[in-house]
Amino acid sequence: MAANLIARSVHDLTAAAWFGGSLMGAVGLNGAAAAAKDPTERTRLSALGWKKWAPVQAGAIGLHFLAGLALVGDNKTRVSQQEGVGPLTVYKTAVTVLAAVVTLYSGILGGKVGAMAEQGSQGATEPHEGASKELKSAQRQLKILQWSIPALSGAVIVMGAQHGEMQRPANVLKGLKKK
Repeated sequence: MAANLIARSVHDLTAAAWFGGSLMGAVGLNGAAAAAKDPTERTRLSALGWKKWAPVQAGAIGLHFLAGLALVGDNKTRVSQQEGVGPLTVYKTAVTVLAAVVTLYSGILGGKVGAMAEQGSQGATEPHEGASKELKSAQRQLKILQWSIPALSGAVIVMGAQHGEMQRPANVLKGLKKK
């Protein structure tokens, strides 16, 4: 029971860090960086903030996957035998992997934008007219991805809550009888 409690806690806390850090970055960090007076500081400051957050986020994502594996292993009977648990586990895994890929790609784009900070910009994800095509492209993609990451990681949290509801004794009994 203690191992399951630890795995579940790590799983939930790391998803919360992923969601909250991404949302705060999009709203707070990028918003604050856009207010810098010097246009060359806008992308530089945003890139610096994201670079400092990246190891924490990567650790959270890695631990989230490990805790998820522990939970699936601990609940393998329910996953295979209780109606709805298996498919939800597959969907949640797919969304989690997609969120991780989007997060990684966002980090790569953020590095590109940071490297081109001397071009200046209107904001962390808003290029100015004179920016290179490469910078404009990276910023446009980041503008979408900065909202995709909290949406996807938020979906992971919601599916985790759904898994929790499916684990209530009455739902387990009903799900096992149906399958």
